[in-house]
Amino acid sequence: MTIIGGTVAPGFEPVRTQFEKNFSSRGELGAACAVYIEGEKVVDLWGGHRNGRGTDPWEKDTLVMVYSTSKGLAGMAVALAHSRGLLDYDERVAEYWPEFAAQGKHDVTVRQLLAHQAGLCVIDERLDPRGLADLDALAKILAQQRPAWKPGARQGYHALSLGWYESALIRRIDPEGRPLGRFFAEEIAEPLGLEFYFGLPADVSEERIASIKGAPLASTLMHARTMPPRMLVNFVQPRTLTSRTFGNPRLRSAADLDKPAYRAVEIPAGGGIGQVRSIARAYGDLATGGHAMGITEATLSELTAPPRPPTKSTRDLVLTVDASFALGFSRPSKQFRFGSGPRAFGHPGAGGSFGFADPDAGVGFAYAPNRLGHHLRNDPREKALRDAVYRAL
Repeated sequence: MTIIGGTVAPGFEPVRTQFEKNFSSRGELGAACAVYIEGEKVVDLWGGHRNGRGTDPWEKDTLVMVYSTSKGLAGMAVALAHSRGLLDYDERVAEYWPEFAAQGKHDVTVRQLLAHQAGLCVIDERLDPRGLADLDALAKILAQQRPAWKPGARQGYHALSLGWYESALIRRIDPEGRPLGRFFAEEIAEPLGLEFYFGLPADVSEERIASIKGAPLASTLMHARTMPPRMLVNFVQPRTLTSRTFGNPRLRSAADLDKPAYRAVEIPAGGGIGQVRSIARAYGDLATGGHAMGITEATLSELTAPPRPPTKSTRDLVLTVDASFALGFSRPSKQFRFGSGPRAFGHPGAGGSFGFADPDAGVGFAYAPNRLGHHLRNDPREKALRDAVYRAL
């Protein structure tokens, strides 16, 4: 029998029921879910096992890698920089980082970069953990990258590159010259009492970390219909944008990012590790005005405003489906509905994790598992919990 820990507030018992069903009928290994409503924690659940052998229980303070759900936390760091007047979303990136202008990128705006419209989803020079640890060398590589399309005309998911560009930008506008990981730790995580890392500190015990269980090939093939067909085809064709975007660094599977060498370096777009309730707490603050985080009303208005799509098409050249992005976050669309209205913002991650803020309902939500699922978005485990929350409202 799976042990479930945590609590739910009166009225949110159906969320716990769905959480339990994830283990009894949806193949969950280990996971956590947390929800804040109007700043109050109403769901804080964890259960299952933090290792693939099923021997170590998921504890209250277990940390887990959340893949692209990390992008939302990285977007918060950029939003805080905007609130402090360190950057303007409509300014050219090169105004803050002159070397970025190389290879025809001189007119790329911060807004275009954060919306996956800059054409920088691919990094041509081979990356590995050692190279990622050298932030100066990495910045030179990023600055010399040529866009894959005319910036602003199209969009293509910057799966991992986005976070490194964000971090290089933060280093150049922060008066202390801090990269995104340290900026987030000192300016967001510490003041809000969050435990979430971009680059896992060496003193964090291995026993606190949930190990990621990847999907075997047979399981992936059985669930092929849950992913965009063209995206799957492009994965195995080396010259496609999809293959080149996801193929650097070279990984046998997404689970490789959970290896110690990658955990230790800063991968803001896909390698964040932390407690799930910390993600919900951060989004919960943004859903109620962002006051604890120090987000200004002007910045929150930007985060909740309608996205500005590329001039040509909203069909993502990497994901091969329509998608909506703005300022480092995923936004609701016909293909991916979340929250109670169009002002919601957040980000899903590979394998099934998801975190978002819904300012219209005052909701901050987060869920993350350690067994990777097979959905680009709307993983059935996460969706069941999210739907139960809104029914409870």
